[in-house]
Amino acid sequence: MPSTKSILLVEDDEFLAELYATKLQLEGFEVALAVDGEKGLQMTKDLKPDLILLDIILPKMDGFEVLAAVKKDPALKSIPIILLTNLSQKDEVKKGLDLGAIDYLIKAHFMPSEVVKKIKDTIG
Repeated sequence: MPSTKSILLVEDDEFLAELYATKLQLEGFEVALAVDGEKGLQMTKDLKPDLILLDIILPKMDGFEVLAAVKKDPALKSIPIILLTNLSQKDEVKKGLDLGAIDYLIKAHFMPSEVVKKIKDTIG
């Protein structure tokens, strides 16, 4: 049996974080949760998760900064990052993808089950 895939969820909305964490755990993923960008970056270094689900509007350090920092670090840059956010402006989407995110999901447009499917498509 393959080892459990780990996901770091960086989300400051407690309700949403719980919702996604529960959904992902039910699907067999191991989930770690960070409530701000700084913690998210530190946990990325500590845990080296298989995938990061990253909000953009975060306290202390925004998602774009976290994304840029992860992609600059040779030890971390191969970790796929999916941005999950309410920011839906084209330039924000482009910025996220240009910084190295593999996908940009707008919270209002995606049900948690669809987000889980994206994650499975990405890391199996």
